[in-house]
Amino acid sequence: MSGTILITGVGTLGAWGAGADRLAEALAAGRAATSEVDRSAGYHLEESARRACLVPAGQLGSWLSPGEARRMSPPSKLAVAAARMALRCAGLPAADEDETAVVMATAFGPSSTTEELLKQILCASPESASPSLFMESVANAPAAQIAIAARARGPSLTICQREAGPLIAAGRAAGEVARGHACRALAGSADEMTPLLHALLDRFGALARPGADGEEAARPFDRRRDGFLAGEGATLAVLESAEGLRQRRGRALARVVGWGSAFDPTAPTTGWGRGAGTLAHGLRRSLRRAGVAPGDVDLIVSGAAGSREGDRLEALVLRAAWGEIPLPPIVAPKAVTGEYGGGLLGAAVLAAAGSPFGPTAGFAAADPELGIVPHDGSPLAPPQTVLVTSLAAGGAAAWLVLGKA
Repeated sequence: MSGTILITGVGTLGAWGAGADRLAEALAAGRAATSEVDRSAGYHLEESARRACLVPAGQLGSWLSPGEARRMSPPSKLAVAAARMALRCAGLPAADEDETAVVMATAFGPSSTTEELLKQILCASPESASPSLFMESVANAPAAQIAIAARARGPSLTICQREAGPLIAAGRAAGEVARGHACRALAGSADEMTPLLHALLDRFGALARPGADGEEAARPFDRRRDGFLAGEGATLAVLESAEGLRQRRGRALARVVGWGSAFDPTAPTTGWGRGAGTLAHGLRRSLRRAGVAPGDVDLIVSGAAGSREGDRLEALVLRAAWGEIPLPPIVAPKAVTGEYGGGLLGAAVLAAAGSPFGPTAGFAAADPELGIVPHDGSPLAPPQTVLVTSLAAGGAAAWLVLGKA
């Protein structure tokens, strides 16, 4: 990587509300805010999961005009609002004429718009399909809307690598800036959680089901874990070079030390593989390229979300990568933010900036097979080096190394 790349702004919306301050409060409290999913359409099974980490109503009014919102899908609305938050946090104008890159990730794209478009085609006729719906049904619609709103004239990319997508997007954005392809970049993730998508994830056995007490909770690394909490939202970060930041006399939240990715060829299309050794090798390679040894890492921000096989693979990869060296403290923010929507990336930036983390939501009983006990909420020293890790169903894996600004 040529030069120092810094994260200078972050914008985020999720179940915690709008803004990085609200996310920091939720992480410090260690509690997930969930809402009842609309089950009136009949997509769900009787015994299915009922709750998800949904964006509360009324969060977009300060960031989108009614005219803008009218022509956008829900993920595009979330993405543009988060981008404007990130630019304001970075001290940049809302409309930037420079060569700004946009690199977005999404797991499922604009699900509600796609569902509405398909209903028009299948229930009426292909001729009745709305062109405006089609334009917002594609995965790269949020990136395009950000580019329009921010007048970003640099490269515009969309990553579709499920849970690993947000970190891949951040790494790709850092690369665009480091190689001089853009003066700065907006990078992040946006997803919505519709009733149909929620029901499908439940039928695949991915979601936490109600327990005997009726509670639905993600339990990262816990021996009782039975699935994750689905989430929605958007998180965008502003990345720029240290030289560019000096010229405009801005401030940084964190430093991008390195990034990397790998693939587990043993993974089925919709599940987790057995390639812990392969992924651990990829993680060690990514750390070496960043000039970081496992023992240099002060904190791990883990993508573990309560999946039985996903958390197991995450634990095996981390233990194999560290070998005989004790693992540093591990936080699992998806127990609070839910899976999807970019909450992991927002939590990672906050962690690198020294934001406190409360106890890991849902964790109470260690799994002897995993050998990992996540953070218990006790005070942590401000980290100098943070590893962010995210493994995806289907085999993708990504890592981001952040340092103190």
